[in-house]
Amino acid sequence: MKTLRILLSSLILSLLLCGLASAERLRLATTTSTENSGLLSVLLPPFEKARDCNVDVIAVGTGKAIKLGEAGDVDVILVHAKSREDRFVEQGFGVNRRDVMYNDFVLLGPAADPAGIKGAASVSEAMKRIAETGATFVSRGDDSGTHTKEKKLWETAGVQPKGDWYLEAGRGMGEVITMATERRGYTLSDRGTWVAYKDKSDLQVLGEGDKGLFNPYGVIPVNPARHPHVKAQLAEAFAEYLTGAEGQGIIAGYRMNGEPLFFTYGK
Repeated sequence: MKTLRILLSSLILSLLLCGLASAERLRLATTTSTENSGLLSVLLPPFEKARDCNVDVIAVGTGKAIKLGEAGDVDVILVHAKSREDRFVEQGFGVNRRDVMYNDFVLLGPAADPAGIKGAASVSEAMKRIAETGATFVSRGDDSGTHTKEKKLWETAGVQPKGDWYLEAGRGMGEVITMATERRGYTLSDRGTWVAYKDKSDLQVLGEGDKGLFNPYGVIPVNPARHPHVKAQLAEAFAEYLTGAEGQGIIAGYRMNGEPLFFTYGK
């Protein structure tokens, strides 16, 4: 009897392992913000169950995610740097970019606000004050979507950030928020990650609401004409899921501490 139980257990285990091995796999390169916010943990399982597949997530900065797509190392990307996304498609690396969701960026800083940016007339004015006062600013410095936006904000403000006050971390958003907290400095964050991390930091939102802080996310399947080995049909199904009723409903309903982290386009 004991031998029979062992044989049955081994058979069940083998069947499970075969099922896992045979499940189709989708390689997704996405931003640290979608992972740090916890969104992927609720967004991916329904798709995986419906399609009997596994989504392998590579969470990196948008720049690195795009490079993975260009090299054909992933099947689909979910990122947030619209101009770079458009270029990715124009150059033939991706097909059929679609809007998925949006939130905004926020300027974070210590309550003491040494640069006096709270109440600034615009985000450009806030950035100028940080530079002029030499207050510590912690940059992602990692070619991410947030870093891309930050560089654009400095450019619009007419500032070339450099000096001891400007720290390039080369880290993800959560780690940068921690660094800015420890150094009593400022940083730029997407709102989703900030909502997820604010219980771990005493920084405050000191700049928000400027139209220049809008933060859209797009999904782009990698072009099979450029990389024939990619899972084109599964990538397309994933894009349709994210932009369809089920995916949009999950995104719109996702909250942390009662706060929405992302918004949909009412599809």
